[in-house]
Amino acid sequence: MPPVSVKLVIFDIAGTIIEDHGEVIQAFAKSLMENGIPFVEDELKQWKGGSKREVIRHFVAKLNLKRGAEQKVESAYHHFRSELESYYSEKTTPIPGAVDTFRWCKDRSILLATTTGFYCEISDLILNQLGWREFFAANISSTDVPQGRPAPFMIFRAMEASRIQNVREVVSLGDTPLDLQSGSNAGVAGVVGVLTGAHGRESLERERHTHIINSVAELPKLIVREF
Repeated sequence: MPPVSVKLVIFDIAGTIIEDHGEVIQAFAKSLMENGIPFVEDELKQWKGGSKREVIRHFVAKLNLKRGAEQKVESAYHHFRSELESYYSEKTTPIPGAVDTFRWCKDRSILLATTTGFYCEISDLILNQLGWREFFAANISSTDVPQGRPAPFMIFRAMEASRIQNVREVVSLGDTPLDLQSGSNAGVAGVVGVLTGAHGRESLERERHTHIINSVAELPKLIVREF
């Protein structure tokens, strides 16, 4: 079994290691409409992968409210959380090949972590439902850092928790432009886009990246070939 230079692989969650059936966009749309916050769905999709509270704050800021803006943010965020937890409590489906990839990495002593724009209760719900806790050295949510994607802070926090010092020993995987922007801002060796989420190849290729692959199932071959 030949050694590889990768010591840590960091995975986004929705659209990268679990199937994305539009749960996040639906929850955002319902919460924004219920709270009288206008939005354009295409713009909402561009924020996918970001901190959920920050997304809502972005749309509330467009209202130019003289007062009550933060109260409206919190009201919409509470509604969003309720909707999203309801969706994921009903069904969570792994991306085909995800578990095989986890096991392949573990067999080669490559540490694994997750980063997500979800708050920690949702990521915990998903990982516990799927019985995936054993695979990961760290699980970092946007609520664990001062700023979510495209800031690199979740990646750095995952490295810290995994005791990995060198960004050139890290590969970051995600399905959104914000995922790729975060990986590029962190300077990791592999900034890998996957095509199993809400964004197509053309959208991902506009961002700085090292590779675009069809799904997480192709990661082992990529690591062997490129790292």
